[in-house]
Amino acid sequence: MITLKDIAREAGVSVTTVSNVVHNKGGRVSPALSRQINKIMTRNNYVPSLAARALSSKVAPIIGVLNHVVPQNGDGFVTDPFHNLFIDSIETSTRERGYFTMVRSVKDARDLATVCKTWRLAGVILVGLSAGEFFDAVRALGIPFVLIDSYITAEGVCNVGLEDMHGGYLATKHLLEHRHRAIAFAAPSMGEDDVIARRLRGYKQALAEFGVPFDAGRVYESELHVSAGTQLGHELSKRTDITGIFATADMLAAGILAGLRDKGVAVPQDKSIVGFDDNYLCQIISPRLTSVHQNVKEKAILATEMIAAQLAGKKIKEKSRILPVHLVARESVRRI
Repeated sequence: MITLKDIAREAGVSVTTVSNVVHNKGGRVSPALSRQINKIMTRNNYVPSLAARALSSKVAPIIGVLNHVVPQNGDGFVTDPFHNLFIDSIETSTRERGYFTMVRSVKDARDLATVCKTWRLAGVILVGLSAGEFFDAVRALGIPFVLIDSYITAEGVCNVGLEDMHGGYLATKHLLEHRHRAIAFAAPSMGEDDVIARRLRGYKQALAEFGVPFDAGRVYESELHVSAGTQLGHELSKRTDITGIFATADMLAAGILAGLRDKGVAVPQDKSIVGFDDNYLCQIISPRLTSVHQNVKEKAILATEMIAAQLAGKKIKEKSRILPVHLVARESVRRI
């Protein structure tokens, strides 16, 4: 196997010069010499040693995408189409910058520290984190991090989120504009001020605008996987008073739709459904799902840029970025 010393010998330069090229420190090597060294590496199929790079810099070129909520049903969190697309976009963006991506669920602060120290993670991206002991543990790591869909307002914390309240408002308003008045709100469990709580606020705002009283009996909690959504669909099939459903994730909406169908309840003829995320499920289930659209790829790119800027010691102008949402109407809502 060819080494840095072999490449340096063939190029007639020092190992340090070759190392600068390998680690993209182009400013220290002339463009002509960089091209010459890269040609030698390509011809000899040279692959940098990840272990050696970690030892030399005290961190590995790995960005961790960490999930704090360990799924209780045994499924990995990447089974959710939102996380699937988000992680794929993160992997693409980090790879273009010369980093690797690690995907992992961590249950507590100790688990977090073990993963980060064992693998010498350069930085971490965390989805849906709330304030508390775990967040304090993240800050104590002393490595760059970016929060996704978080409402933590601590000074200096980087976050990429959405207009969650507005999204909940748009979904509910769409059902109200189609003359639905008994509308269920279906979501995973919520914290005091997290994504789900914000979407519930938007739901309540739309109801208030149309003069419809909020009914806590129409708020349903479900785990975020298809079987749980299907079970919720069975339950909602018994609610003949409810004609509209806002599910805060497309995966949950798809499960509800399947559960309703199991019980002979047709969508949108008997009940209408609006989802959230606007992922690929919306166009392959029948009827095609009306959903609140978010740009997951842009979210992933912004998160990667923030991590990269921190690693490079650069100043980040906007540490909190809130991306817009809009409704995409399809076939799952009818006017009554």
